[in-house]
Amino acid sequence: MRKSWDNSAGNGSGGSNSCGDGRIRPSGERSEPVPPTLSIGSVTIAPATVLAPMAGVTDTVFRRFIRNLGGCGLIMTEFTSADGVLRKKDQKAKRYLHFYEDEHPISAQLFGSNPEVMAEAARMVEGLGFDLVDLNLGCPAKKVVKCNGGSGLLRDLPAIGRIFEAVRAAVKIPFTVKFRAGWSDDEIVCVELARMAESCGLGAVALHARTREQGYSGNARWEWIAAVKAAVKIPVIGNGDIRSPEDACAMVTQTGCDAVMIGRTAPSNPWIFRQIQQYCAGDNSSSDSLPYDNPTEADRYQMIRTYFQMLIEEELPDAVGKMKQFASWFTHGVPGGAGLRKAIYESKNAMEIPGRVEEFFEARLCEAAALVREA
Repeated sequence: MRKSWDNSAGNGSGGSNSCGDGRIRPSGERSEPVPPTLSIGSVTIAPATVLAPMAGVTDTVFRRFIRNLGGCGLIMTEFTSADGVLRKKDQKAKRYLHFYEDEHPISAQLFGSNPEVMAEAARMVEGLGFDLVDLNLGCPAKKVVKCNGGSGLLRDLPAIGRIFEAVRAAVKIPFTVKFRAGWSDDEIVCVELARMAESCGLGAVALHARTREQGYSGNARWEWIAAVKAAVKIPVIGNGDIRSPEDACAMVTQTGCDAVMIGRTAPSNPWIFRQIQQYCAGDNSSSDSLPYDNPTEADRYQMIRTYFQMLIEEELPDAVGKMKQFASWFTHGVPGGAGLRKAIYESKNAMEIPGRVEEFFEARLCEAAALVREA
């Protein structure tokens, strides 16, 4: 079912602009905005933007951090083993599924290959108060795939169908699935899988428009999202290569998707959801200025301080590791950021790291203020 993208169809534009990534963006008219709302069953998502589930990233601290910055309609947990959910002593699974009231609406993402286990784990997720439950069919990690989880199941559609039926029968909350286009370019199954999801009563599908073989390399093939959207009536969420508000609207314009999901851009630009909301609400027909806020250095300083303080207050066992992990993302584009990252990596405890951040930014902000006074 592999198809090539016809740029003359589906974008509603007489002309086009190349964007350097091989895709064609509409020109001469405004792109379609990301929809203001999306309904999946009884759950309303406003705006129609989703924080993608990311292993090691979307814990309760990062989810609340993103939610507090504004503009994100739905947040999702890290993908969690269904087997782990059923094991009473699996502390990691318990931590993954911990959330606070201010995180609603929130979806729990599970992975596994046994229909009965998946169904029982979904019941537990529903009992914990999650608004939705999602099945992961996208993770390309070898340790997950070798257990027939994540994208490993894409080669066994009948097995996926049995999981769909078991989970759908087990819970009343909306049930969704996130999947890749297929195992490889020669094994594209996204349309068939989406139709099966719809026939089994799932509330929505999310497509990461890459294959398992691609991993995170190359470009996402948005034409696969368009093909899925054309094939089903349930909501379709598009995922892959959204790095800016312009990209989000281009995806909606080119594919007709009902919502956009953002993963790897969020840690390096946590403002992306708010920027999309501003961009869609403003006049983006002019190229003279961007109709959304770009964070200042002071904004970035406050953002890093806030996130690190939230980590400390949550008392996560891996708080220091999280700070060091996020330092490279959060300092992206900051002049002299390499020095700050080095100072953070060399820190020995969680309380030392905010001090290093403060020293770095206070020096830079004082220097900037001095230059303003001299001007």
